[in-house]
Amino acid sequence: MSTDLKRADILTIQRILPHRYPFLLVDKVEEINGTQSAVGYKNVTMNEPHFQGHFPGSPIMPGVTIVEAMAQTAGVMIGVALDQLDTNMLIYFMSIDKCKFRRKVIPGDVLRMDLTTLRGKPGGKVWRFSGVATVKGEMAAEAEFMAMLDLPKDDA
Repeated sequence: MSTDLKRADILTIQRILPHRYPFLLVDKVEEINGTQSAVGYKNVTMNEPHFQGHFPGSPIMPGVTIVEAMAQTAGVMIGVALDQLDTNMLIYFMSIDKCKFRRKVIPGDVLRMDLTTLRGKPGGKVWRFSGVATVKGEMAAEAEFMAMLDLPKDDA
């Protein structure tokens, strides 16, 4: 692993993303390669509120939360690469394309999310990403999505 690759633990993630429990869906991000790629992890636990109703007796992580977890991983990657700690950066979904679900994600699983930037550059507002979420090497979901960065205005 190159020494240029960076990582973000949960405390760093909270300094980048505005999300908090129960909607913070990434626990750590590793192998951050600038704005190009990153790998995020979500430890799926039974105490998450969506399992109360999705589905009682057969808990399955909703597909939309898997896609959101991939998007949050992309947000952390961009936040680390662009040094956006403690700046109140916001990222908004613009589109989700080519989204497919292949495997159930259940409590006890570790969701690995491999993210790649397809379009976007420092200073740009609109970014496009590709994400693949896996559990034990088996694909759970994949999607391409676009997001708009709302970077804080420089008051200087």
